[in-house]
Amino acid sequence: MSKNNLLLLHGALGSKSQFSSLVPFLEKTFQIHVLDFEGHGSSPLKNRPFRLDHFSENVLDYLSDHSLNCIDIFGYSMGGHVGLYLAQKHPEKINQVFTLATKFLWTPELAEREVASLDVETVLKKVPQFAKVLEERHAVSGWKNVLEKTKEMFLEQGKNNPLPLEEMRNIHHMVRIGVGDRDKMVSLEESIEAYHSLPQGELQIFPKTPHPLEKVPLSNLVYAIVDFFSPERR
Repeated sequence: MSKNNLLLLHGALGSKSQFSSLVPFLEKTFQIHVLDFEGHGSSPLKNRPFRLDHFSENVLDYLSDHSLNCIDIFGYSMGGHVGLYLAQKHPEKINQVFTLATKFLWTPELAEREVASLDVETVLKKVPQFAKVLEERHAVSGWKNVLEKTKEMFLEQGKNNPLPLEEMRNIHHMVRIGVGDRDKMVSLEESIEAYHSLPQGELQIFPKTPHPLEKVPLSNLVYAIVDFFSPERR
């Protein structure tokens, strides 16, 4: 019996390497696909800003290159936003979407608050270990370039949310919204509001779970992904 194709999409400042501990547990059930968005990890920068539609192009190119007509998506944080954006703009390319720790509420004030911690000098001074992680993760494009482009993207999303809740009402795919109960970036309230906006939405709250992917209990996440994308649920 052939396995369903499942694409894992990383978040802002992330890369596909962050799924290295997750993939072995999912490979038993799915044909796993991973990619680096442009400017992240092993993928070089392009002469354009970071935007959801550009990252969506990266996914569409990947599907074309691998002769995949459509695919299931698990998206962490920004990756979930990309998955939903694709479901809304290119519904024929997406089967189901599972988002985790995806931020749906964007305002100029919230965007300013998010980028305040993304200043290069602040990162170097206050969290040098994180700076080193980013330096190694984004050796191709340069972590400082990735940081600056991410800040600009957040500020733009604060002005013009690329996927407002009212547009999510047009997504008729099965979608599960996942959020940790201790996530300080993504509120339960905005996750619940997103869930209510989706005609076939589901909501899953992970206990004792903060925002960083590395701190999400692995066994809980594996179980949730296998459950949601199970062929019996389709």
